[in-house]
Amino acid sequence: MDDIPLSSLFAALAAALLASAFFSIAETAMMAVNRYRLRHRAKQGAHGAKLALSLLAKTDKLLGVILLGNTLVAAAAATMTAVITKRLFGEGEAALALGTIAISFGLLVFSEITPKVVGAAHADRLAPVVSYILAPMLEIASPVVWFVNLFVQGLLRILAIRPAEEANAPLTQEELRSLVLEGHSLRGKHRAMLANLFDLDSVSVDDVMTPRNQIEAIDLADKPGLLAEKLASSYHTRLPAYEEELDNIVGIIHLKQVVRLQQAEEIDAARLRTILRPPYFIPAGTPLLAQLQQFQATRQRLGLVVDEYGELLGLVSLEDILEEIVGEFSTQAPGGAEIFQREADGSVVVDGMASLRILNRKLGTDFPLDGPKTLNGLIVEQLGEIPDAGARVGLAGQALEILQVQDRAVKVVKLLPPVGRDATPALQTSGEQASSIS
Repeated sequence: MDDIPLSSLFAALAAALLASAFFSIAETAMMAVNRYRLRHRAKQGAHGAKLALSLLAKTDKLLGVILLGNTLVAAAAATMTAVITKRLFGEGEAALALGTIAISFGLLVFSEITPKVVGAAHADRLAPVVSYILAPMLEIASPVVWFVNLFVQGLLRILAIRPAEEANAPLTQEELRSLVLEGHSLRGKHRAMLANLFDLDSVSVDDVMTPRNQIEAIDLADKPGLLAEKLASSYHTRLPAYEEELDNIVGIIHLKQVVRLQQAEEIDAARLRTILRPPYFIPAGTPLLAQLQQFQATRQRLGLVVDEYGELLGLVSLEDILEEIVGEFSTQAPGGAEIFQREADGSVVVDGMASLRILNRKLGTDFPLDGPKTLNGLIVEQLGEIPDAGARVGLAGQALEILQVQDRAVKVVKLLPPVGRDATPALQTSGEQASSIS
């Protein structure tokens, strides 16, 4: 190399550093690329994306050709640095140390850190581009890469590491949920709906059902005039029908068919029986996702939740499950009680039978959900007794004041604001807080 001009050696050294930088960018971009986005582009016909996917399918060979090229150019850069140092400063130890420090600094800054930062920041754009260069390089160097990978695969077997199996391991439900919640490309409402969908398996019908004492139903033992009045004033399209006791459900009345009966003659129990549909019962504890699938398979829209003894616990409709995914609908039965009422002092007056899940979602409270389902149930369980009106308690970091107790149950509760805070707790919309469902 003594005959080669220094300018040519410097040019070759710069080319080696650039080549090393390319391999660093390629390695980082190919490993950091979003494969879901890459697959989407490949389906749209992007040739670079298809090429990148084919290279990623054989990761061992891809990394083999990248690291082979990077090692060769780094070694060449070190050799040329030694020659340049010798010609400029001689063969002394100080000159050798200076050359080693110089090439190490150059490789670290220009061929490693900077290229890899760029590759990681723009992986989705760079991966398809570098694939056009890596693909032919892999074809040319395939014999060498194959030989090197023989030793690599042997070492991996000794260490009991199976890259293919680990790379294809499916994500758990919690991991998928985290991926959805942290996905910056998803808009708020879409993200909340997807997160709620993942939660359906951890939520049961007991959490969303209308409690037994709030079910609107028709007693076929009532007089015809009272039956007609109840049917005319009902806000629901489907009503359970029972005889004398609510546990004795005999069928479901669809109000659309009641209109036909009204046109013919007076409505009585006998005529209502002719349009009854068989009741659909749901075992308590059924996950919402399973129940949604059952509703779809059986073409049902309403089910009655019963315990192991057949006792009626509540009612679940298809709309109840849909609200867990998309948020609450704006419709409300005329005259229906509003479970939240904001006060001027910053407190919120709440119905004692309000669901803890709704409170957590709407008010941002942190009431536990693994026990009682209502605020009344939680208060009674925690205290071990029914408190008197005016009593103040603290549950899950929330100060409560009991306003009304009736029929051995807490009817009205006031959620007190934190000390020193005058602002009213904001009632959040289902889209804003839906992702907090647990």
